[in-house]
Amino acid sequence: MPQFDPSTFSSQIFWLIISFFVLYWVVARFAIPRIGDILEQRARVVQDDLDRAESLKTEAEQALADYEAAMAEAHGQARALMFKVSQEAKVAAEERNRAIGTELTEQISSAEQRIAAARDDAMTGLSSIAAEAAQDAAARIAGIDVSKGDADAAVGTAMKGSA
Repeated sequence: MPQFDPSTFSSQIFWLIISFFVLYWVVARFAIPRIGDILEQRARVVQDDLDRAESLKTEAEQALADYEAAMAEAHGQARALMFKVSQEAKVAAEERNRAIGTELTEQISSAEQRIAAARDDAMTGLSSIAAEAAQDAAARIAGIDVSKGDADAAVGTAMKGSA
């Protein structure tokens, strides 16, 4: 093997050193700066993504706060509207109850008047029937012929006495 020949060691070491420095110079001049640029670019992209994520997080928190404020306002408006509607319904119900109460009072008064009129008509009819029955009874029982006026007067006296 020629690389183990001691007479060529000095030239091999020389070319080893030359090759090492040339390779070192190529790596230092071209490869390391490109790797550094790539790492810087990746760091910028990562930082930009982190900044964007932070801004999106801030926007989301603001949107959530706006949403919660809007919901609180909507709940307040809904409560106010419900209270207003319930008060209006209460007032309307009271007015309706008063109107129905007035109408019922009028109907009761009208019914009482009709009942009184019917009672008076019935009493008048009853008086005439009682007078006719008294005439018939007097004619059949006692054989007396009683005039209509006398029978009406006797029934009227009897009814006033019982009332």
